[in-house]
Amino acid sequence: MNVDINLMHTRTFHPVRVNSDEIHALALWLKAHGSRQVRQPPDLFSVMSERYPAGLFSDEEMHALCELMNN
Repeated sequence: MNVDINLMHTRTFHPVRVNSDEIHALALWLKAHGSRQVRQPPDLFSVMSERYPAGLFSDEEMHALCELMNN
């Protein structure tokens, strides 16, 4: 086996290794674009009504299930 000695000593950088300018650029981009607005949780009654066939649960049962899921 005749392996090129230069290939064995080629230095590869770890993907996490970045310079401070790159980190700063990333921080600025995340500040401008990175945070998403927290959405309101979906109305469980509507979700359950759409998911299950009509008449499977009464309105009282649906409200009780939704209360259980919220707690």
